[in-house]
Amino acid sequence: MRHSLHAILYASLSSSRAFSSPLLSSFIINNKNSPATLARVGSSSIRHHRHNIIRSSSSSSHHLKMTSSADDDGGSATKNLVVDPFCFRQFSEKESSKGYAGAVFNISIEQFEEIVNSRYDVSNLQPGYAPFCKHIFLTNDFTDARLNVLPITSENEHALRTKYEARNERELPVLTRYFDKELLLEGKEESEVFPVAKYLDLILYSREQIEKENAAMGEAKEYGEVEKKAPWGIVSIKAQDVDHEHPMTPITAMRNALGKDQGGSGVELVRESYMEAYEYWKDHANVL
Repeated sequence: MRHSLHAILYASLSSSRAFSSPLLSSFIINNKNSPATLARVGSSSIRHHRHNIIRSSSSSSHHLKMTSSADDDGGSATKNLVVDPFCFRQFSEKESSKGYAGAVFNISIEQFEEIVNSRYDVSNLQPGYAPFCKHIFLTNDFTDARLNVLPITSENEHALRTKYEARNERELPVLTRYFDKELLLEGKEESEVFPVAKYLDLILYSREQIEKENAAMGEAKEYGEVEKKAPWGIVSIKAQDVDHEHPMTPITAMRNALGKDQGGSGVELVRESYMEAYEYWKDHANVL
């Protein structure tokens, strides 16, 4: 009778992986106690292991749900927008920002990408000067970037200067007109001359276009997996007081009409767009 009960309990308890521990098997085979005691122990063990299985199953389900959610979201590393190396000069953490007189951000690139991606909405993409170029306008409530485009007046025209400039060593230098920032600030506080920008204009290039221009310029840039998967690269950021695009400077439009090997994008110059740019920029200038 005792051996029969032992056999029944052992078969019952060992029928599941959760119940087939060596300790339990040894207890059943070597137990000298009464069938009633053994039955109580077996029943208690079953309840104990049943509780553990339910808890383990619940935990596993939660883990699977969390994993599935992360997969559905494309993983935490997935981004729609990444700052392209061409735009690194606009972040103070990069050495190249020291010689850049445009909008420079004290916020880190990582923080900037996190914020702009949290606000990304494909429906907010605005057309640029070519199919591969888009704009996104964001309220500037997360940086201290100041305006760097000012109207030309009799009070500030003394600070206008010109120079030949290339944005990198491979671009063709072109003649530019600009305000000298130091001359504008003589005897004045920065806040008196340059208000904090209300908006940021993020200028985006498609991943395909960025790769084409890099290849044409002979630049074999290495991108991480996150950057490779991002459909848009931020190539420039303008701090401004309106939520729409300022016309491209005429000289930039002319340079873009050059081949990619000269730092352009190969987009044909459109006279109407050029004249629109002229009407705006004849009375305005960038601050450098």
